[in-house]
Amino acid sequence: MKRLLIFSFLLFPLLYLSAQEEDGFVSIFNGESTHNWTTSTENKGSFLVKDGSLIAKGGRAHIFYTPDGKETSFKNFELKLKVMTTANSNSGVYFHTKYQKKGWPDLGFEAQVNSTHGDPRKTGSLYGVVNIFAPKDEEPYMVKVSKNREVFVYQDGAPSTDDEWFDYHIIVQDNRIILKVNGETTVDWTQPEDWTKTRRIGEGTVGLQAHDPNSVTHYKDIKLKILD
Repeated sequence: MKRLLIFSFLLFPLLYLSAQEEDGFVSIFNGESTHNWTTSTENKGSFLVKDGSLIAKGGRAHIFYTPDGKETSFKNFELKLKVMTTANSNSGVYFHTKYQKKGWPDLGFEAQVNSTHGDPRKTGSLYGVVNIFAPKDEEPYMVKVSKNREVFVYQDGAPSTDDEWFDYHIIVQDNRIILKVNGETTVDWTQPEDWTKTRRIGEGTVGLQAHDPNSVTHYKDIKLKILD
């Protein structure tokens, strides 16, 4: 009986690891350094690793996933990560983008990270495309669409809370983008056939944003699964 019990304890970690492998997600941040990530040349000190978290803190900068120091590109994927905002912080998760030395990324989409920053486009927004919108000076409404086809979904506030970790889940499959916050879908958008904007579904890597010196945002448990 004692030998059987010991065997059971030894087997459990193996079963757990197998379940992780079958899930298909691969960790792309080791919690110890920015290995496999490359920071833009402006404000390189805006990203640091502490207590298992990648922290965006400082002037505008971006850090891009570059496995083995090389540029990578993929189209269909799932990205899961944990994020924590602090008071009045602004950040974002870019995808279908590529390494850029400076400036706001020219390519790709941004999954907004913003609980209480002054920008009314809150966490869960596909920035500039479908916005989870919490304006301070507008009467409540359901949905508005601007002349340039930007969608605004009115909300009282963000689906995230400062100083609390939340789960962000980004899915891209063909011409469809889904964003989820703590398991709840905030955006389910299919790119129209006549979509002519610069930001289009294509392929690329993922990146994280340091927005401004007053914004402090934490990231951890960043996992990626490439889809067919």
